[in-house]
Amino acid sequence: MSEILVLYYSRTGKVAQLARLVARGVEEAGLAARLRSVPPVAPVTEVAHAPEPEDGAPYATREDLRACAGLVLGSPTRFGNMAAPLKHFIDSTAAEWASGALVGKPAGVFTSTSTMHGGQETTLLSMMLPLLHHGMLIVGVPYTESALNRTRGGGSPYGASHVAGVNGDAEISEDQRLLARALGRRVAEVAAKLGARA
Repeated sequence: MSEILVLYYSRTGKVAQLARLVARGVEEAGLAARLRSVPPVAPVTEVAHAPEPEDGAPYATREDLRACAGLVLGSPTRFGNMAAPLKHFIDSTAAEWASGALVGKPAGVFTSTSTMHGGQETTLLSMMLPLLHHGMLIVGVPYTESALNRTRGGGSPYGASHVAGVNGDAEISEDQRLLARALGRRVAEVAAKLGARA
């Protein structure tokens, strides 16, 4: 079975909610979604994290990357960039880059920010850069998705997004839900056209 890897880091839970919506979109397109997260990182590590998180998706391995038919990355915004834990995981993929393990596979990105102008689009673009270095095919959200024209709190042609609010208490809107599912569907549909099977 071909799977789309939905790989994310979430600190307050909003990116995890988006990840589940992206996975739902993947499954609506007829492929399986594999939800995986990455552990937090710290400047000084005293104790290693357990191999499985206490809650949420299991931590990703590089084998998850090698086995996937497509990839959707998600991260909260940190100063207009992806969060360090996701970047740390991506930085460990030199062997996959050297072997071309991800070349020709479709990929998309999603994020959550505290404010409307908190760096949604730059974060999405920052996540695309290593995917391009891996030779992946970037899939966005086209304006044929009518929610992209209506949304007032997140979503762009670069990928799905959500504005969580300064306190993180804003719920994911219906338009943001539709766009996250649309992103998952599109990555799965492209993977299927490239030969992935359910």
